[in-house]
Amino acid sequence: MTALSNSTRIYVDADACPVKDEIYRVAARHGLPVTVVAGQFIRVPQDLLIERIAAGSAMDAADDWIAERAGPGDIVITADIPLASRCVKSGAEVIAPNGKPFTEASIGMTLAVRNLMTDLRSSGEITGGPRGFSPRDRSAFLSALDQTIRRIQRRRADAPAPPQG
Repeated sequence: MTALSNSTRIYVDADACPVKDEIYRVAARHGLPVTVVAGQFIRVPQDLLIERIAAGSAMDAADDWIAERAGPGDIVITADIPLASRCVKSGAEVIAPNGKPFTEASIGMTLAVRNLMTDLRSSGEITGGPRGFSPRDRSAFLSALDQTIRRIQRRRADAPAPPQG
């Protein structure tokens, strides 16, 4: 088990997250704390590294809770594009449950496409939603999460040591 600095945390937008069990396994392997955030009570394994937050039933309460805390060196797992945008802007690494990373370079276009699709659905032009979650998505997610953790580890290892005082 290789632990990152205490400042790295995985935040999970948990209400509809299909990869919570995978997150718990990967986090345990790396010794990372996980904060599972939902609007209401949600079951999580009893583990000292896993914290459960019921953010409340207000619109976007869970998103707001995560966005206010996630920052550089943290990892956010969400399919919510506006939340992903907020977290990317605060410097967090953001991954969708299908393994797709949200980055500064991609988030603008991703938001634009989301807004277009919302408009098309509300006007009746498109009636279907996104395709279903597949085993390939789960595999891509596991790979993306592991790569992200390793990238943060490398970045921290390459960073100059803080002055001793």
